[in-house]
Amino acid sequence: MEKLILNLQNRFSKSKFLCLMIMTIIFTSNSISAQKKDMMIRISEIEIYPEHLSEYKAILKEESAASVKLEPGVLAIFPMFQKKDSTQIRILEMYQDTDSYKSHLKTPHFLKYKTSTLKMVKSLQLIDMDAIDPESMKMLFSKIKE
Repeated sequence: MEKLILNLQNRFSKSKFLCLMIMTIIFTSNSISAQKKDMMIRISEIEIYPEHLSEYKAILKEESAASVKLEPGVLAIFPMFQKKDSTQIRILEMYQDTDSYKSHLKTPHFLKYKTSTLKMVKSLQLIDMDAIDPESMKMLFSKIKE
């Protein structure tokens, strides 16, 4: 399996590989209906002190990629920032279930992110969400082209 993953990494750009991994996790789950029912979706609203913005974004980029790549229960961690104010970060987080989220919080890459960015975060709000149309998950990321 590891050989297959390395082969795919070499054949696709990082963004395509990330999307491919997310789609694989979603579609190969043993119980897609249970996944939809128990899935944990969250939006993190984070404000960063401007003087730490570049460093924060680099650390977040590393953490989010590691989470999706290394953790089967992490379906997506998609960081973004507001166009009008780049200190306003938003992260769409999707986990197979709450156990996957709890496991994520204990990983070395998340703990490194959390401890190294504490001084950079001006405010943090975690907003738990529910999907309006769980069936649309089948199309998630399927339209992304390079």
